Amino acid sequence: MDPVSHLLRLAKVTATLDRRCLLGAATRMDVGERQFLEAQFHVLLEGECRLLVSDMALDMKPGDFVLIPGGAAHRVITPGEYREVTTAELEEESFITTRSADDGSPVIDLFCGHYAFDPGAGAVLFRTLPNPVHVSFGDSAETDTMLRTLSELMRSEAGNRGPGTSVILSAFSTVLLAMVLRSARGSATGETLWTAPSDPRIAEVVQAVLEEPGNNWSITRLAQLAAMSRATFLRYFTRETGMTVGVFLVRTRVMAAADILSSTGHTVATVAGLVGYGSESAFSRVFRSEVGMSPAEFRRDQFRGERDLRGIRTR
Repeated sequence: MDPVSHLLRLAKVTATLDRRCLLGAATRMDVGERQFLEAQFHVLLEGECRLLVSDMALDMKPGDFVLIPGGAAHRVITPGEYREVTTAELEEESFITTRSADDGSPVIDLFCGHYAFDPGAGAVLFRTLPNPVHVSFGDSAETDTMLRTLSELMRSEAGNRGPGTSVILSAFSTVLLAMVLRSARGSATGETLWTAPSDPRIAEVVQAVLEEPGNNWSITRLAQLAAMSRATFLRYFTRETGMTVGVFLVRTRVMAAADILSSTGHTVATVAGLVGYGSESAFSRVFRSEVGMSPAEFRRDQFRGERDLRGIRTR
């Protein structure tokens, strides 16, 4: 399995398209903070706008995608010289349609939604991404063609509002996330995306560790796999992924461990061994540092969630 597909499976990502924004000129739309374990996204299909998040101003053009892994509150502003206009919402069955309160003619077509993910691998994955991620799919002929096709499908489905529209739009939103994660970097802001290194030698190392996190991956062995000297490998790996080899190994192993803990009955000691730790206590310390709870606590939370869902289904 390729690294991006592997990571999305581990993270248990689900996508929801929340709204379609057809905003007129000089409009301000405030977007509230998401809940824990939720990340927000925007994809601009037509027009231009500015997104203000934290202390950053991101100028978006057609084909731009912005992911806010931390789910922070932010603001979208459309260009215009007139007084600032607020928004009005129409809640429909599949999503909300947001327009300018003064009924001005739309100058942008913006789809907005969020991704939910699990507290183990999902939380680690999204925390390791730049915040925000800004990718311009229109900068590449290949991704531009894909986005144009996807855009037409999203617009068509949003206009039809037929049976299954929510599921279909959610699937399209997941496709967008996969396209982002396989981009070498956020082309509009320049951050490194470790999920898709541009150097094929480093990409091979990333895939090998994701596939077999329990192997005895020493720096020397990884450098040999990349056909580099140790010093060159360390330099290239940090440049391509934005993290050290040690941090990468820890996070990859914790993501794999979270998946095993939530899907099997293996003891914590067994899980530790499966992901490359000879000591249960060392594994537990690392897991708590990355996830915020011990492996045992994580498993109890997962079991409690599944038990609650089973209870709901049987009512």
